[in-house]
Amino acid sequence: MSGGLYSMDTRDFDTNLDLTKVRPYGDTMNDGKTQMSFTLPVPCGDEAIEAAKQLMKKMGFENPQVVFYKELTDGFTFFNCYGTCTCNVDYTTISVPKVESSVMDMHQTDDFIKEHIGRKIVVIGASTGTDAHTVGIDAIMNMKGYAGHYGLERYEMFEALNMGSQVTNEEFIAKAIELNADALLVSQTVTQKDVHLKNLVELVEMLEGEGLRDKVILCCGGPRISHELAKELGYDAGFGMNSYADNVASYIAEELARRQ
Repeated sequence: MSGGLYSMDTRDFDTNLDLTKVRPYGDTMNDGKTQMSFTLPVPCGDEAIEAAKQLMKKMGFENPQVVFYKELTDGFTFFNCYGTCTCNVDYTTISVPKVESSVMDMHQTDDFIKEHIGRKIVVIGASTGTDAHTVGIDAIMNMKGYAGHYGLERYEMFEALNMGSQVTNEEFIAKAIELNADALLVSQTVTQKDVHLKNLVELVEMLEGEGLRDKVILCCGGPRISHELAKELGYDAGFGMNSYADNVASYIAEELARRQ
């Protein structure tokens, strides 16, 4: 295509996809175009813009551009930047630990529990520690669920208790003992200074101290949670972004059946 002030030859574009050398995709294959946002603790101004550009260059970006910047408060500046990533990854070598279970809908899970367990599964969920955010645990536990995925309270074969937010680990464990819970679900949204890691590890240690760790299915979830991290912290399973009640319910049902 050519004409006027605009001329472009599409033959110059790389259209080959090599999964052993994957780079960010912006406008065309392999162009490496990347958008990045960050805040620097410097006053808003030309020096701040130059600092952001130099930082991006040190991170390996070519042709860094600051397309938006704004003073957040005195001495702090927020940036939106563009740049060309020069790195790539070998996608074919990637292996990510995942929760090993089927994903059944509500009716399929209820039928599975009736056939393989023969009783209701008792599940307790909470946002523990100082975490006051309930959107995650509500999406999994509450009857209405989220995005068309009904929560565990709506399942016929689950006895689900949502304890809400800011539940101490001591209270959580006490309720698990009282109800003879089969599974415990911990939601962690607040992650500043890795407070979620400290709280999650503390719960595992307390359960071990009470001799309960091996008697319950222990799961955690949240925006910064992965299955790999959960396993490292001593949990049976971790559910991160784009996880729904279907995923959690299916895993608990199959895991409890496996343990019987």
